Amino acid sequence: MKIKAIITGASGMVGEGVLHECLQHPDVTEVLVVGRRTAGVSHPKLKEVLHHDFFDLSPVQDQLKGYNACFFCLGVSSVGMKEKEYHRLTYDLTMYMATILADHNPDMTFCYVSGAGTDSTEHGKMMWARVKGQTENDLLRLPFKAAYMFRPGFMKPTKGLKNTLKGYKFVSWLYPIVRPLFPSYVSTLRELGLAMIHAATKGYEKQVLEVKDIVRLAQL
Repeated sequence: MKIKAIITGASGMVGEGVLHECLQHPDVTEVLVVGRRTAGVSHPKLKEVLHHDFFDLSPVQDQLKGYNACFFCLGVSSVGMKEKEYHRLTYDLTMYMATILADHNPDMTFCYVSGAGTDSTEHGKMMWARVKGQTENDLLRLPFKAAYMFRPGFMKPTKGLKNTLKGYKFVSWLYPIVRPLFPSYVSTLRELGLAMIHAATKGYEKQVLEVKDIVRLAQL
């Protein structure tokens, strides 16, 4: 199976890493990056749609047709944010775009980057985990061909990429030490990208993927 993928969040660390894997992978034939600013990458497979208001995609939604995968890597940190605003930028924005994609692309596999510790019950003490849990649950109800929720933990960044978070740059040397000690919480950004591609091409038996599932799927 060949993939024509939409990627969001490509100007961030995770999205950039997923884009990097897609551009190198032989099963990905086209990539459309949808973002507020350019990903800063030139490649024969790559097209970009620059759009500033993700709560109104009507001017660009016709350009979102004809794709069979979406790797949704767009997200914000909850640090210092009230729940109402975090919910708007996480749940509302994601569901709005996902609903449009499901309407236009019924054969699409939708892969959502959530996070380790996400609360599927939606009733836990951690605000961000509740919101992410609600987002996951409602994405799984949309009429996609398939949908997968990815919950990465600490990720070793991909060497040479420009959007690696500063904190990761300082602690990435710990990766060879912490991976054997905490295999349920540690992977590489490359493994996340490959796992998302393989979810679209091969599928997976679980719809919610923890770190060990991500590593396993990356190796299939």
